Amino acid sequence: MSATLLAVALSLVSAVAYAAAAVAQERLASRSGGGTLRLLATGAWWGTVLLNAAAALLHVAALKYGPLTLVQPLGALTLVAAVPLGARIAGRRVTVGEWRGTALTLLGLAALLVTASGPEPDDTLSLPQALAVAGLTTALIGALARRGARPGLRHATASGVASGVASALTQTVTVATTDRSGSLLTAQVVVVAVLVALFAAGGLLLSQTAYQGGLGAPLAMVTLANPVAAAVIGLSLLGERLQGGVAGFALAGAGAILAARGVVLLTRGAMVLGEPVHVPVQAPNQAPPAIEERGPGQSPVAFAP
Repeated sequence: MSATLLAVALSLVSAVAYAAAAVAQERLASRSGGGTLRLLATGAWWGTVLLNAAAALLHVAALKYGPLTLVQPLGALTLVAAVPLGARIAGRRVTVGEWRGTALTLLGLAALLVTASGPEPDDTLSLPQALAVAGLTTALIGALARRGARPGLRHATASGVASGVASALTQTVTVATTDRSGSLLTAQVVVVAVLVALFAAGGLLLSQTAYQGGLGAPLAMVTLANPVAAAVIGLSLLGERLQGGVAGFALAGAGAILAARGVVLLTRGAMVLGEPVHVPVQAPNQAPPAIEERGPGQSPVAFAP
């Protein structure tokens, strides 16, 4: 099996695992009358945590075999799997809008798959490059989530950027640690691993803030900003290239537009009145999503692509 096919397969299984864990956590939370503490005492909830962890490891493995421009957009498959799965478990039919969103997302990702496929990654960010990326990302996040800014699209964009950068840095750690030509724990690996943890945690916290004003638009923004941030790093610093020249760029652009439209439709599907679907939006190196206690009229949403 080629490196590209292996990366796609790992990303697909990872997305399905994230979706299944998210839907299961939502159902557990909706049936729990004792809130978070009661959930922590149930074996089923810890099973979903393990499923999330397995999904994260699969995504990290995909980053080893596929370029960022390929692996990160495939995170949208989590939405593709979670919305219909959640609808089925909730006992309702998948809406026409959800099926349309699924079709558009899959078509867009297929176009990106054709243009973004490439050899197994072998380039890594040097320590100065990683620190420069971290500095620029921190400045951008600070501008987007500045004090006094209302929660919403800016915080969602900052969350997606932080998570995308965390995944890009994760690829550097993964490639560097699996390269047997040098020492395992170098300064590069240790520092970049710390940066991964910081940006992953920051992305999770920013997403929690972004969703305070509603889920729909911020969820779509997080899902879209994540692969864009990772792709910028891959194309500018890691030598990744789109296949097909000008035609390839045009096809990739069309695929990105289709996938973005599909994500928006699926995000709306996640907020169907009366049956909200628990959809994760998480960089795979973030901590497992937390489940919040519900107040009257609220639905539990745990945020994990």
